[in-house]
Amino acid sequence: MARHREPTEHQTLVEVCKRVPLGVVCLLSALLFHCLTTQLPHETWIAIPNKAWAPKMDSTRPRIMRYSLESLTYGVEEHRIGGAAVRVFSPAKTVADCFKFRNKIGLDVALEALRDCRSNRAATLDEIWQVARVCRVTNVMLLYLEALA
Repeated sequence: MARHREPTEHQTLVEVCKRVPLGVVCLLSALLFHCLTTQLPHETWIAIPNKAWAPKMDSTRPRIMRYSLESLTYGVEEHRIGGAAVRVFSPAKTVADCFKFRNKIGLDVALEALRDCRSNRAATLDEIWQVARVCRVTNVMLLYLEALA
């Protein structure tokens, strides 16, 4: 007998992650998952390796972001949603990525994410700084991190 499961608020993430097994939920979708934004993205943001094949999907069209292998494997958390494994970047990694891709999502979104991450105690300044070094955005984030210290 099949068990019926109630849909969750993150059902789209589950569907996308099932179809993109190498993918990691990133940027606006990861911010929403960690409750670090007021933004409501129209699509699911998913990170895949630089040279990986981008899947074609009908019902849920993800926003594909390409990452280097080192950046794609750093700061990944695995969460269980409705019995399915969903890989999401950590709050600190997500904030650093927002600064890295600020031209795509906007500096205002990156600043909001940094403020919310600190006020919700989702990550320490040291964790954010460590990830900023891996993502190579220390020069961009330095002034903003000093203002919060």
